[in-house]
Amino acid sequence: MTTVNEQAMIAKQFAERMDEDELLNCMRCGFCLPTCPTYIESGFQEIHSPRGRIALMKAVKDGIIEPDEDVERSLSLCLGCRACEPVCPSGVKYGHLLEEARDIIHQNKKHSIPVQSIRKAVFEGLFPHQNRMQTVTGLLGFYQRSGLQKMTRKIGFMKLFPESMATMEKVLPKVPTIKEMKNRPEYLPAHGVKTTRVAFFSGCLMDTMFLATNKATIKLLQLAGCEIVIPKSQACCGALHGHSGEKTKAIEMAKRNIEAFENINADYIITNAGGCGAFLIDYDHLLKDDPQWEKRAIAFKNKLKDITQILVDLEFHRKVPLRLSHRVVTYQDSCHLRNVMKTSDAPRTLLKAIKGVEYREMNNADSCCGSAGIYNIVESEMSMKILDSKMKNAKATNATTIVTANPGCLLQMKLGIEREGLSSKVEAVHIVDLLAEAAS
Repeated sequence: MTTVNEQAMIAKQFAERMDEDELLNCMRCGFCLPTCPTYIESGFQEIHSPRGRIALMKAVKDGIIEPDEDVERSLSLCLGCRACEPVCPSGVKYGHLLEEARDIIHQNKKHSIPVQSIRKAVFEGLFPHQNRMQTVTGLLGFYQRSGLQKMTRKIGFMKLFPESMATMEKVLPKVPTIKEMKNRPEYLPAHGVKTTRVAFFSGCLMDTMFLATNKATIKLLQLAGCEIVIPKSQACCGALHGHSGEKTKAIEMAKRNIEAFENINADYIITNAGGCGAFLIDYDHLLKDDPQWEKRAIAFKNKLKDITQILVDLEFHRKVPLRLSHRVVTYQDSCHLRNVMKTSDAPRTLLKAIKGVEYREMNNADSCCGSAGIYNIVESEMSMKILDSKMKNAKATNATTIVTANPGCLLQMKLGIEREGLSSKVEAVHIVDLLAEAAS
């Protein structure tokens, strides 16, 4: 619970830092309401809608209400999926407002010692350091390969945890060894005729827990004729920090990445994780208060492309034979890939180009699956409500393969399949892995 002094400081910073023009851009028209998962799943509570949250931010800024627990709860329950932005006739940058408000609250609220310790360990001790990410992932790999995983399941140890976390443990990918993670190339030539030179943003989780998908991404880029550079000095994109009220650390990560990529003469910077790409493409907003860095950030963002978009642009699906044995496939949009990076047609184009694939569009494929970074852990109840709605639509397609383009979405869909008891009939895959299989 926030103290009176903490509320006063939060209110002061809302007045100083929240963008008045952006708040006033909201016309309260309600076009955002049907797109907001928390508004729908909360029983249509206005406080859990985008316009309701903007109204709360404006009221705090104007000193009409105190930034109490209800305000913080409303902002915390938001997924940050930004589905409200494409449908907003005024073009309100809701995601920017949300991140600024969360940063103000978290930086001026005294957390309990356990929470402080966890936040410090995650935001400062782990994600900014790729070698530590490799070590932690390596320990997970040891747990999986040593027999400990089978033992903990056999004795029922996971029953001590919430159901969603216990199920999540079942769907984690088989992770690589530390040696595999450290043995990463910095340069790879194109296969055949070179078409372009790209830099690959390998990410933190993607280059550890999802290393196989990164390898598949590299394979596809090479087949498309891309010469690939992978800067070793790159860092975590900072999305987890930016979404969780750790703006200063996110800025540090952004500057590190811009420096890593700006002098390697790449035509494009390629990402394969929708959540990372959306945060990377917003670096100019993150650095808007520093004109020099903002200019460098704009140059950085102008080169960003999702892996699916570059493959379509290079006509990969026309040049490389893609074939699979018969599968019924549906696609679950990554919210940030669709709503922020504006990439939705390219994944579907590639899937439909695979011979042997019967593509079926899912109803509300563009709605959030409930993953949202660590949301499915910290807001498990709401996350599972949203996931249940998503699985209802997925099952209606009778698809045998659910495809997505973001690691969090992938794990969430695997979780949904497990919860529905469909693991023997349905699989969830990253689109890159499916394309690499089809191209082999």
